[in-house]
Amino acid sequence: MSILAGWKWRFVMLALCAASVGAHAEDQLAKVKKAGELVVGTEMQFAPFDFLENGQQAGFNKELFAEVGKELGVKVRFIDLPWPSVLPGLEAGKFDMVGGPLTVTKARMERYTYTLPVADATDALLKRANDTALKQSSDIAGKTVGAGKGSAQLDQLKAYVATLPKPPEIREYVDNNQAYADLAAGRIAAVANSMTNIAYVAKQRPETFAVVQPPFGAKVYFAYCMRKDADSKPLADAFNAALVKMHNDGRLAALQKKWFGVAMDAPTTMPTPNY
Repeated sequence: MSILAGWKWRFVMLALCAASVGAHAEDQLAKVKKAGELVVGTEMQFAPFDFLENGQQAGFNKELFAEVGKELGVKVRFIDLPWPSVLPGLEAGKFDMVGGPLTVTKARMERYTYTLPVADATDALLKRANDTALKQSSDIAGKTVGAGKGSAQLDQLKAYVATLPKPPEIREYVDNNQAYADLAAGRIAAVANSMTNIAYVAKQRPETFAVVQPPFGAKVYFAYCMRKDADSKPLADAFNAALVKMHNDGRLAALQKKWFGVAMDAPTTMPTPNY
């Protein structure tokens, strides 16, 4: 090999190495800032977090992510999908993170990187307001109960009903609004969902729905999630820093009160899941 050819070969190798280092250095946060937008996968049938009002997105998530976007210096774009498609979409790299939000569980923490919690996700039951027979959670024994397909609330419901003398039939719904419609029509006795969600539904339609007290689920929280890889950690750290700032200056509590009716405990360190 000539001296000139040798230098050309070294130059090509150095260029390839530099390109490789540069590509590796561009983590998810860098990609988001370069694109100028944070892309979020969600399901807009999960009030009060995400829902459609006159065909437009509304809810807690829209306002919270707008605040986080300001802190990160980017715009936020949501992609609306049926819930069973959201996590596969994240894993396929179709968006940067999930804004469902998701219940924080041990199994999911092994698979995804969670943000800090934003709300209480303890599981409870919604019933018809005029149903005097369903006074406590155990009264669903032998009845038919609905829950969201692929949700952590469904998992909690399955664990709970296994303890009852006569487990109820469970119907799984892709759309929570359909579950609430079936409940109102008397086709099912109750719907299991997070206390945050069903309290909002009961508040919106007190003549139709009521919450069964106390909740039957273990104490758990809602948070957002990203892919579990080294590239996602800087984005998670930046997102959490924005959440802590919102916690400290009162913006998070104000949004909780607006959309949930009450400010909720939102830990500034990740709690250990109960299950």
